[in-house]
Amino acid sequence: MDELSNHEEAVELLQQLGLQEYEAKAFVALTRLRQGTAKEISEVSDVPRTRVYDAVRVLESSGLVEIQHSNPQRFRAVSVGEAADTLQQKYDSRTDSLRDSLEAIDSVSTDAETDVTHEVWSLSGTAGITSRTQQLIDDADQELVFVLGDEDIFTEQLIERIRAAQQRGVTVIIGTTAESIRERVQDELPGTQVFVSGLAWLSGSLWSDDDTEIGRLLLVDQSSILVSTFHESAGGEHEHEQAVFGRGFDNGLVTIARRLMATGLPAVEDPGTGES
Repeated sequence: MDELSNHEEAVELLQQLGLQEYEAKAFVALTRLRQGTAKEISEVSDVPRTRVYDAVRVLESSGLVEIQHSNPQRFRAVSVGEAADTLQQKYDSRTDSLRDSLEAIDSVSTDAETDVTHEVWSLSGTAGITSRTQQLIDDADQELVFVLGDEDIFTEQLIERIRAAQQRGVTVIIGTTAESIRERVQDELPGTQVFVSGLAWLSGSLWSDDDTEIGRLLLVDQSSILVSTFHESAGGEHEHEQAVFGRGFDNGLVTIARRLMATGLPAVEDPGTGES
């Protein structure tokens, strides 16, 4: 069952990266065969034999398959590592081209545009929320307070972003919901102020019928706030992550948010007031 699931997932992911269905199936078949004829690929992949040749030609032009001009022709996939690098370069190139194209598009002014002093927006999906989290950390100039409600959020990418912020001179304060997470953060980011949050509701619901859990709390330069939540499935697994993001709040709200987020860290001085 696991092998079948891996096979289907690999085909689906390859399609998401730009391959057509038959191309993805043929490539996965070749990773299993190491090398094979069109007939063998067809038998393993369920791709019609007449379509195998077209799929393999596309894969060859993409640098994913090699052809031996024997009789009959034999085909083999490049190594998994080489294939992943090739697809990543292609994906990165298209992403860069997309960024350039979007940035070159002229903006259109509307009557609805106003000089907003503060704003609140909602975000949905872990990928988008993670991207916004990283952007906020990258933009930090003075301080970021980050409370981790879920250990899975503490990824290598996030660690690299926080290290870069520290190297810029940004003060970093990290709260966790468990001692084990605190120890991991300290190991990865030595010298960082790390504490176990004193907010009990971060690691569990106050109400038995509420399946919502806090994913992450982030306050950057006392002006931008991001709060995300997960909903638990019946099996206790985290499902879809949602978040609200805001910036430009007045000092009162920011002060309250900062003091709440730093609950559990002794004698945290509030830069806005100079008080502990």
